[in-house]
Amino acid sequence: MKKAKRRCGILLAVSSLPSKYGIGTFGKEAYEFVDFLKKSGQSLWQILPLGPTGYGDSPYQSFSTFAGNPYYIDLEEFIELGWLKEKECEKYDYGHKNYVEYSVIFEAKFALLRKAFERSGFLTDSKAAKADSDNILALKKEYKEFKAANKEWLEDYALYMAVKYSLKCVSWTEWPEDIKLRKKKAVKEYSAKLADKIEFYCFQQFFFSRQWNKLKKYANENGISIVGDIPIYVAMDSADTWSRPDLFELDKDCKPVNVAGCPPDAFTALGQLWGNPLYKWDYHKETGYDWWMKRLTGAFKLYDIVRIDHFRGFDEYYAIPFGREDAVIGEWKQGPGLDLFITMREKLGSKEVIAEDLGFLTPSVIKMVKKSGFPGMKVLQFAFDSREESDYLPHNYDRNCVVYTGTHDNDTTRHWYDTLAKADKSFARRYLNIKSPKEAVDKMIRSGLSSVADTCVVPMQDYLELGGEARMNFPSTMGTNWKWRMDTSMMNDELAERIYELCKLYGRVQK
Repeated sequence: MKKAKRRCGILLAVSSLPSKYGIGTFGKEAYEFVDFLKKSGQSLWQILPLGPTGYGDSPYQSFSTFAGNPYYIDLEEFIELGWLKEKECEKYDYGHKNYVEYSVIFEAKFALLRKAFERSGFLTDSKAAKADSDNILALKKEYKEFKAANKEWLEDYALYMAVKYSLKCVSWTEWPEDIKLRKKKAVKEYSAKLADKIEFYCFQQFFFSRQWNKLKKYANENGISIVGDIPIYVAMDSADTWSRPDLFELDKDCKPVNVAGCPPDAFTALGQLWGNPLYKWDYHKETGYDWWMKRLTGAFKLYDIVRIDHFRGFDEYYAIPFGREDAVIGEWKQGPGLDLFITMREKLGSKEVIAEDLGFLTPSVIKMVKKSGFPGMKVLQFAFDSREESDYLPHNYDRNCVVYTGTHDNDTTRHWYDTLAKADKSFARRYLNIKSPKEAVDKMIRSGLSSVADTCVVPMQDYLELGGEARMNFPSTMGTNWKWRMDTSMMNDELAERIYELCKLYGRVQK
């Protein structure tokens, strides 16, 4: 991989963008944020996974590794097309303006998407719809081309979603046996019975793709690359697992043999039980990692740079027997190692990847990351442990890494510093030369920007110096995560200028 220039970016989930519809979308506020990034001297916008959120509203537990989240579709396009009226959109409740209320959004968004779909005439043959304008005819042609190009995953996803909602949203593992096991007759019958609903899910994916591609093109034209995020695992309750059980450690009844997680450590006495199905790595290797190549190809269409979550799982992964209530009992097993990424390079060419190599790293993981050439991650909030020297302290970095003040799994730097243990805070004060608590966030950001790391990414919450109320995720918890949203007034020229001057000072503004 060629040596990267010094660069900088901002981490902000699409869901956190301002909008009048209760959750961030690909609408005008997203374009305004790209403008803000450009004014701020940034060259990267890092986002969270874009897949349709499933269990716990987590972008890391998606209904599909290939599909997009319909919540992000901008309704304004349907208003312009005449399929929705502004007044009827305003009638719906979208919940609180400062955080996402997913259950409220679900009711409102899908009702309006359904109205737009029914009025679009997309179920009607173009030739038969004489009243269609040239614009609508062109859209219908584009839609057919999209369906043909994405047929391999789209048909399974749309059928999966249609069946799921026809069966009151229960997991596919609880579906009637015939469709659960994808018996040919059942697939044919459900496909015929739910044809209208299947088309509705295809319609959503078309507009998601269309709108995201336009936004990404705008970002790229303005010098902003998109850093996307793919989890190593897929959700058990997903179209991927249902449609391709041969890829995973499942028994003949499609129950997992083992599931993913992390063993107990200093932070979690019972470990972390994620519950994702594990891959049959031997089978993937036999197929030349065909499914993974398709997955990565899809990711690189969505994003310019891909951050791969839980990178150590490719070296060794922790297998927990299915049915356990915690992660205390488990076994470390061998992953594919570099073989997967050698195959990626051979089949897809040179691609930009960020390896999420956080947590306890064995010598073999460290060796794998180094051999890959991919930059690893450094998180400043992990650096200030007064008991020991940390690899996360900036004076220990080499250039080929990405430094963050914190990630989506961390507290905001403001709240982190305010609640830091006394000895650790004393160390942080001395290391960062903090004279007053008010300086702490600024000094942390400067520490990252001034480091030798080729890339520095700062969460938007830290540039705004927000407290714990703006935290995105508390790992291993449910109910309060993925909700924070930014107010439009926060994207102001004064802040953009301040960020620009900081990034320019430390040589990170692209010329």
